[in-house]
Amino acid sequence: MIEISSRRNPICVHMKKLGESRSYRDEHGEFLCDGLKLLEEAVKSGTVIRTVITASEVPFALPPDTCIYRAGRGLIDSLSPLKSAQDTLFSCEMPKHPEPAVISGTHILLDGVQDPGNVGTIIRTANAFGIRGVFLTGGCADPYNPKTLRASMGAIFRQKLFFVSDADLAAVLRKNSGSLHCGDPQNPAKAFRVVGAVPHADCTLVSAADLTDTVIAIGSEGQGLSREVLALCDETITIPIAPECQSLNAATAAAIIIWEAARQAQAAL
Repeated sequence: MIEISSRRNPICVHMKKLGESRSYRDEHGEFLCDGLKLLEEAVKSGTVIRTVITASEVPFALPPDTCIYRAGRGLIDSLSPLKSAQDTLFSCEMPKHPEPAVISGTHILLDGVQDPGNVGTIIRTANAFGIRGVFLTGGCADPYNPKTLRASMGAIFRQKLFFVSDADLAAVLRKNSGSLHCGDPQNPAKAFRVVGAVPHADCTLVSAADLTDTVIAIGSEGQGLSREVLALCDETITIPIAPECQSLNAATAAAIIIWEAARQAQAAL
């Protein structure tokens, strides 16, 4: 294991930029994570791990071609973009995210959810309850932001993600069908539905809506769903809350809706 001690070391400069800049991550196809928990999840998932910098021992085997460096906690603290840095930083190769050829099963669409912690938590919840994929559009937070990655608790390495621009969203949702709906290839007569979550009391209650085989759209923390996404929705749903409360945190609302979708899927078996 090679020891490094200077922040000017090219490896350190590279790792720091990965944590700070989305454009730099995209340019290099690489992202920065912290902590042994995420490292272990990355190993289990088969994600390509490029570089590890650690102040402690790694208590599990790493792929044989992984570059491993030892550094002091002071140096790791200076490289990490997080306030409470852990003993280990590592970088991974960014996976490919092709558009889905055919949409099947329940998906989540995040429309402009800008808080990295919320995006990471939603990805974690979606993975826990068997959501097939998560669409990110409308200026969502980068799923490879270190804060998003930490909030995902490793689900980022397992959950399918699809990046879709606002301009391409409608075309992606109607692919293979000629309409707004994506049909189930095993049952072409069964249409895919887009359901939007809104804080309006006059919409269908989440417990009364059919959430099977749907794309469930969750809007931003401050603005809700955009007009463009609302125009794609076949139905809008709401979560009943106390009248003095205007809305729920995006991750909390998503968790309630995802749980209801999972409950319906289980009941249909």
